[in-house]
Amino acid sequence: MFIRDIFAQKKPVLSFEVFPPKKDSGLDNVISAVDELSKMPIDYMSVTYGAGGSNSKNTAYIASHLKNNLSIPSLAHLTCVANSKDDIKVKLQEYKDLGIENILALRGDKPKDYDGEIFPGYHYANELVEAIKDFGDFCVGGACYPECHPDSPSLDADIENLKVKVDAGVDFLVTQMFFDNDEFYKFRDKLAKKGINKPITAGIMPLTNAGQIQRMAILSGGASMPSKFLRMISKYQDNPEALKQAGIAYAVDQIIDLLSNDIDGIHLYTMNKPETAQKIVNVINNLFV
Repeated sequence: MFIRDIFAQKKPVLSFEVFPPKKDSGLDNVISAVDELSKMPIDYMSVTYGAGGSNSKNTAYIASHLKNNLSIPSLAHLTCVANSKDDIKVKLQEYKDLGIENILALRGDKPKDYDGEIFPGYHYANELVEAIKDFGDFCVGGACYPECHPDSPSLDADIENLKVKVDAGVDFLVTQMFFDNDEFYKFRDKLAKKGINKPITAGIMPLTNAGQIQRMAILSGGASMPSKFLRMISKYQDNPEALKQAGIAYAVDQIIDLLSNDIDGIHLYTMNKPETAQKIVNVINNLFV
């Protein structure tokens, strides 16, 4: 099922994100996590793409497992990084052969310790979107940064580039994680004024351990951390169980506020942890009506 049709039929939409293992030996554990996550009342699940395509075959495998074995619409990521135009065509044909209908088109970032040409085919996500649309009948999602992509000179410039990507054929948008809902609301208003009217699903990542703090800051592109969030970290960073519970509670509060403000969808970055996702779903499930 095309994800654009899910957004057309219901609101809000609930989705999860999982990532493939760094090594093939970890695939069984990821599949087990995916199987547990699939038991929850979600509308689709996205599968990330390894840096430099290092585990892209597992992206396709997991996305196919979701679609064909679990009957859950899957969103397979695809990036420009380390992919020639011919490489992209091969991967698109693989997705098509596996019945994968939805792709999240990303420029991608330079992988660590990668010495090859970063963008041998397409340099920007809008070019990749056009290539996907030209190839076949895929539903294409795009990423967006509520507080500006780290490579962009300003939020306004970033939104200009986002408009180009949307006009290239993006069907819906998924935000990078953020921790301040007010920043998201301001961003959403800016998109509306720019004429970007595609569904926007909000990316939420619960903080469940102290080791995530630096990683979250990097992955979020430097998203601001409200004083409430920083106080939580300061108070509980030396108490792992308390930090986990507080992080889940913070994510739940974010989601409830977003749902109260007419959000199109919630995209939970699960970190392949069904237990955490289940605790959040137990609280918010009845709000998805």
